[in-house]
Amino acid sequence: SRLSQFCRGSLNFCLPRPQLRRKLFAAMDSKEAQSQITQMISFIASEAQDRASEIQKKGEEEFSIEVHRLITEQKEKVRQTYEKKVKQIETQYAIAKSMAINKQRLEKIKARQEVMHKIEGDVRTKLVSESSSPAFITKLIVQGLLMLLESQVVVRCRESDVSMVKGCLAGAQAEYAKLIKAETGATKACALEIDTAYLPPAPVAGKDGPSCLGGVVLACQGGKITIDNTIDVRLRLVMEQAKPAIRSLLFPAAS
Repeated sequence: SRLSQFCRGSLNFCLPRPQLRRKLFAAMDSKEAQSQITQMISFIASEAQDRASEIQKKGEEEFSIEVHRLITEQKEKVRQTYEKKVKQIETQYAIAKSMAINKQRLEKIKARQEVMHKIEGDVRTKLVSESSSPAFITKLIVQGLLMLLESQVVVRCRESDVSMVKGCLAGAQAEYAKLIKAETGATKACALEIDTAYLPPAPVAGKDGPSCLGGVVLACQGGKITIDNTIDVRLRLVMEQAKPAIRSLLFPAAS
């Protein structure tokens, strides 16, 4: 064998045969051990590298998942914030729109009221001249008598109108009796007298307090029943009744 040849040719001169054998076996064991150690080191290094690769791969996967989760959360937060801001803007817009509509509506109402007040003022000015007309006062007295249908009636007027109203009493009595006769065929008379109490005086510019444009108030049964036929009341009544017609004429789009 090669070992025997090696022993005979190379080492035969220096070592006895049994000792040489032991040395050779020891050398062979050392090389084999070194080879096994090298293999173990290589195996461990390979395992370590594989494990490191697995850990790195798992870390990258977890990192990717975490990044995706954070991005999703941030997107959701941004979406919620955007929706909240959109709702706030929509609410603010709705409030502003409602306020603008209400403001416009109030301005229209105010403008209409100003027009109505102007019309009332113009009519009031024209009616002031009627307050000194005996024919007009007579008609007011007759209208009141037809509503009361009493035999004794007290007529109240402004202090400045007493003499004129007194001059209208006879004519009002005659007209009342004539109308009753024509409508019912009955003869009915009414005694009229001037009240000792007076209506407020005519309005004065820049002066506050009760005032009256003119006309009369009729009372009977000791003042328990009254008919207010003053120009002020008649004007308010006519304006209230005529408001729809006036508005349809002046503001056709709003009617």
